[in-house]
Amino acid sequence: MDLEEARRKVEELRREIEKHDYYYYVLDSPLITDEEYDALYRQLLELEKRFPELVTPDSPTQRVGGRPRDEFRKVVHEVPMLSMDDVFSIEELRNFVNRVYKILGREVDFTSELKIDGVAVALIYEDGRFVLGATRGDGRTGEDVTDNLRTIKSLPLRLREPVPGRLEVRGEVYMTKEDFAMLNKAREEEGEPLFANPRNAAAGSLRQLDPNITAKRRLRLFVYQVVDSQKYDISSQYQALAWLRQKGFPTQGNEKLCKNFDELVGYIDDWQDKRHALSYATDGVVVKVDDLRTYDILGTTAKSPRWQIAFKYPAEEKKTRLLDIEISVGRTGVLTPVAILEPVRLSGTLVQRASLHNEDEIKRLDIRIGDFVYVRKAGEIIPEVVRVDFSARTGHEMPFSMPKNCPVCGAEVVRLMGEVAHRCPNRSCPAQLKEAIRHFASRDAMDIRGLGEKIIEQLVDKKLVAGFADLYKLTKDDLMSLDRIGPKSAENLINAINNSKTRPLFRLIYALGIRYVGLRTAEILAENFKSMDRLMKASIEELSEIPGIGPQIASSIVAFFRDEENVSTIKELAKMGVNMTEEKKEQGHGPWEGWRIVFTGELERASRSEAEEIAKSLGAIPTNSVSRNITMVVVGSNPGSKLAKAQELGVKIVDEQTFWKLVEEAESKK
Repeated sequence: MDLEEARRKVEELRREIEKHDYYYYVLDSPLITDEEYDALYRQLLELEKRFPELVTPDSPTQRVGGRPRDEFRKVVHEVPMLSMDDVFSIEELRNFVNRVYKILGREVDFTSELKIDGVAVALIYEDGRFVLGATRGDGRTGEDVTDNLRTIKSLPLRLREPVPGRLEVRGEVYMTKEDFAMLNKAREEEGEPLFANPRNAAAGSLRQLDPNITAKRRLRLFVYQVVDSQKYDISSQYQALAWLRQKGFPTQGNEKLCKNFDELVGYIDDWQDKRHALSYATDGVVVKVDDLRTYDILGTTAKSPRWQIAFKYPAEEKKTRLLDIEISVGRTGVLTPVAILEPVRLSGTLVQRASLHNEDEIKRLDIRIGDFVYVRKAGEIIPEVVRVDFSARTGHEMPFSMPKNCPVCGAEVVRLMGEVAHRCPNRSCPAQLKEAIRHFASRDAMDIRGLGEKIIEQLVDKKLVAGFADLYKLTKDDLMSLDRIGPKSAENLINAINNSKTRPLFRLIYALGIRYVGLRTAEILAENFKSMDRLMKASIEELSEIPGIGPQIASSIVAFFRDEENVSTIKELAKMGVNMTEEKKEQGHGPWEGWRIVFTGELERASRSEAEEIAKSLGAIPTNSVSRNITMVVVGSNPGSKLAKAQELGVKIVDEQTFWKLVEEAESKK
């Protein structure tokens, strides 16, 4: 290849990589897999090594990643958040280690840590209190996602051992495999696009403009770096992790101090299979020089430090035959095509079924019954078909198309404009009914213990249950007519069903399965309306006024309660004695009962969450958005747009000092 050919190829690769960077970092919607991206990147890197005169400052190899969106306030990183170079073989890792030895003129220890498949964040603490959190962005300028980060329960809002002055630490926001699977299952039931992996789910959740959505996503955090570590007499990475744990930060706890290259390789080999048993996805091992005092000597390139590297495990894919495609019908009537596979062992488990998501995905991959396909686990938990081995086709493979009628009840299938999902519109469809009852009885809903999938199957098939209210009409004899249900089991289940009648209102709202209404939204609705009757009469305008309830959710709620069948179900449940009102919480008897309070800016005497807890203890309801029904807005230093909104609406505004005076007065009346 001559220079001119190389120039054209380099430009082509740069454009391709820049496009994928945009979709991955900015839109959180990648078009290709990590492995395909790595191949493009390495191809460009090799060409630039061969033709160094083609390297320019704007090449993807010379920078970190995507730019922040305009919707978020921009944050400049005082110490750039660089990314890591990747290696894919033990030989490449050996070259990295030897390079470190050569620069330092001696052998050194390394700390090995598992590489979390998540989103890098910088966290700022002032005198032990969390005040700012930002994404990496392009490495030098990130996005302010402080409010969203506050929703992560594993993130300490106040350190267990306060650190004077300003402290910056860095870590990774991630989602567990179980939470990722639950999120995608819920999205699939709603006919919404699925996240490709936990990393995309975490990124999409963290960058929501509405923190209420982020709060529902169950994000987690691991912290792994102390910026300006010398300020705290920390001289090694291994010591830094112990220091972070001491201060109350969550760390992985799987790190190892490796004294030589063989110990590094041993750690990598040890975790290759063990990692599949972890609750979170990891795609490699991060190897860092342990002695932090050497980092200035080792230095950095434009995009990555020379003192660390990521060893990436190969993505495990297995080839198998697709025997058939079955259709499953979900709670909301969504028809999901499922691949039936010749059994294949993948990431430690035997895989025989894999979701194909929807008809568009089948067409995109050109999947046919009888094909040899490659299967892997998205986020190391959900089996998925990723590609077809077209070279193995014989011509006898059969194209697939979605059925025109529901395979369970025979109703004509519909596909609404703008949706990828095909749906069965018949709400009496046994498949939908089974899934709806499973959701109704689930732990977060009515929590009917002992009402499992097999019992629900029999109850519906034997026509003992045709709706939620029928559960409360079941007798001991009804249950004993089912397979493997004896007198004691029947009695226990009857008791569990009866006990569920007293569940709080928000659990019933969630149990009904209203589209877009998750558990947190159900809590907000119960707090605001106090009774099912009031909620059923609410208008779109009234609902939209409530913080955390947008127009889409409001429209869905109103549509649900306009449906006569749904109204009839609720009336039947009420007749059976199911609780329809929100019990006043203990805090509701306080002197501030009925008050709605918004906090904006930074408080001096306490963190915002602590102030909110104090307000709750006095009977108030803290909320995140300003509207006309807010009692008062408490303003700290550096207030945001909430102050201007309060002034515009004429809502009462008080400073922090006044707030604490009001607290003291209220406390004296308790």
